[in-house]
Amino acid sequence: MIGIEDALTPHPRLRVAICGAGVAGLTLAAALSRTSDFDVALYDAAPELARAGPAVGLWPRAWQAANAMGLAHALAPAAIVPPDRLVPVAFDFRRGDRAHGGAAAPQLVTPGMISFPRQDFQRALLSLVAGSCGLHPGKRLVSFSQRTSAPEPVQLFFEDGSLATCNVLVGADGVDSTVRACMARAVADELTAAGEAPAAQAALHAARAQWSGTTVYQATVASDALREKSPEHRVLTTPQVYLGKDAELTAYPIARGSRVSIAAFVVRPGSSEEARSDEPHEADAPREELALAFGGWEPEVQALLDCVASARRWAVHTTAPLRSFAHRRVVLLGDAAHAMTPYQGAGAGQAVEDAYILSALLTHPATTAHTAERAAAVYDAVRRPEAQRVAEVSREAGQLYTFNYPDLVPDPESDGEEMLQETYERIRRGWEWAWESSARPDLERAVAMLEGRVPIST
Repeated sequence: MIGIEDALTPHPRLRVAICGAGVAGLTLAAALSRTSDFDVALYDAAPELARAGPAVGLWPRAWQAANAMGLAHALAPAAIVPPDRLVPVAFDFRRGDRAHGGAAAPQLVTPGMISFPRQDFQRALLSLVAGSCGLHPGKRLVSFSQRTSAPEPVQLFFEDGSLATCNVLVGADGVDSTVRACMARAVADELTAAGEAPAAQAALHAARAQWSGTTVYQATVASDALREKSPEHRVLTTPQVYLGKDAELTAYPIARGSRVSIAAFVVRPGSSEEARSDEPHEADAPREELALAFGGWEPEVQALLDCVASARRWAVHTTAPLRSFAHRRVVLLGDAAHAMTPYQGAGAGQAVEDAYILSALLTHPATTAHTAERAAAVYDAVRRPEAQRVAEVSREAGQLYTFNYPDLVPDPESDGEEMLQETYERIRRGWEWAWESSARPDLERAVAMLEGRVPIST
C-alpha cells in the first residue's frame, strides 16, 4: 500500500509525451493541463492540429466522464445541440431489404448523443492546453526506446531527425498507430527471448490494423428534394434505421429539418476480419456505387438514395484485441488501443474514458517519475477489459444490423417479423450501457489498485 509519507514527499516533475492530437490525445492533454505538476508535450504528424473529419459523438456515460475531468465548460459551446437542451431521440427500426417494404419493430428511444463538428471539438480542447502544453504539429514519430536507468527513460525519434525524452509516452496516434507497432515489436522481442515464439508472432499480428469487412458511406440530402420525390417519407420527421442482409442504412433529419443525414453500412459477403482492404481508408464515392449496394431495397430507401449526389466512403479498420494497452512506461489510448466498428457510435466515447482513467492515475499523488510504470499497469488492468468489451458489443451489433448474427438469419421467403423483433431486442439490450452506466466505478477501482488497496488485476 502507498504510505502517506510517499504521497507527501516532493517528487520530480512528470514529463508526459502524447503522440496524436485526435480525440484521445487532446482530451488527455486538456485533463492534465489542469495541474501544474506536469510537463506535457503533444506531437502530431499533421501540420494543423484541428482537422476536418466525421462528427464526434458522446453518449451520456462519456459526457459524464468529460464533465468529471473539468472539460464540459469548454466543450459545451461547441456542441451542435447544447447538452442542457438535449432531448431523447427515437429511432424507427424497419426491415428495408424487401422491394415491397418489410416488418417494423418498436421505436428505440435513446437519451440523445452530444455531437460536435470535429474541428470545433478539437479547437475547444486546444483552447485549454494552449498555454500549458507544448504543441508540436508536423512531428511524425518513427520509433521510441525505453531505457532502464535514466531520469527520463523513454526516448522518442522523429522523422525529421530530432529527439525527445519523457517519463511516460502516450500513443494516441490512431488505428495505424506507430506507437502500437513499436510497442508490439518490443513485446515480441521479450517473448521471443523467453522462448514464447507463438505469443511473439501473435503480438506482432495484433498490432496491424485490420479491415473490419465494413464500408461506411456518408451523405446528406436536401429535405425539400426528398419531400418532392416522396412527400410522406418517414425520415422527414423521424430517424429511421433500415436493416437488411449485408447492409444497413440510418437516416435522420438535421439542420432544423432542412437536410437529411445518411449513414449506410455495407458488409462484403464472405469477408473476414483478418482480411486487408486494398481501398484507401477514406475516399469520395459516386452515387451509383451506393445505389448498387442497396439495389432491390424498399421504395423509401430508393427515394433517399435518388437524392444523393455524392458520398464519402470509409473502409472501417479496427485493431485485434491486444494483450495489453501498456508496456512499462508506454500506454495506448483511443483507436491506437481499441479501434472498433461504428455500430454503437462508441469510439470517441471510449477514447474519452481512456483519458478519464489515465489522467486520474497520472495526477494521483502516488504517481511520480519513479512510479509511473505502476500507473500504466493499472490503466491497462482497468481500461483494456472494458474497451475490448465495448468493441465486441459493437461488432455483434453490426452482425445484428446486417442480419449476419449466427442464430438470427432471415428467412428469404418471409418478412421476418419475429426475427426482426428479436434482432431489435438484442440491439437495444446491447446498447443501454452507453447511457445507463457510469465510468465512475472503474475510476474508483483504478485508484484502489494504484494505492495498493486491491491487487492490480483485470
